[in-house]
Amino acid sequence: MQSNRRRDTSPEIAVRRLLHAAGMRYRVDCSPIKSLRRRADIVFGPAKVAVFIDGCYWHGCPEHYVPPKTNPGYWGPKIGGNVARDRDTDAKLTAEGWLVLRYWEHQPPQDCAAQIAEAVLDRRKPAGQQRRQP
Repeated sequence: MQSNRRRDTSPEIAVRRLLHAAGMRYRVDCSPIKSLRRRADIVFGPAKVAVFIDGCYWHGCPEHYVPPKTNPGYWGPKIGGNVARDRDTDAKLTAEGWLVLRYWEHQPPQDCAAQIAEAVLDRRKPAGQQRRQP
């Protein structure tokens, strides 16, 4: 597991390049809330948007996750714990006023970047100009 990257994975870099090319500036691999010991992949601090790009295996993608055949007694609870921690992180950040955006590594980077940019720009607008959610 030591060789598995915590940051700068290929899907993250692809999304970050598109965001940067669109003029968006952000922080990488940092904690949105200092008291919370969890790190988001991309953070837009003033807009309070935290982006997570989750790996299909490590975060239990409903579309691509295949339980391992070797040592399922270890990996089942490990992946289940990751999913539970993700939901807990979402709840804590939302309670603090953050918008949490989660994407899977298999999603097209162009779609992810477009949705992220729209959400950030929407949250940067003055309060009277906020777009209504459908």
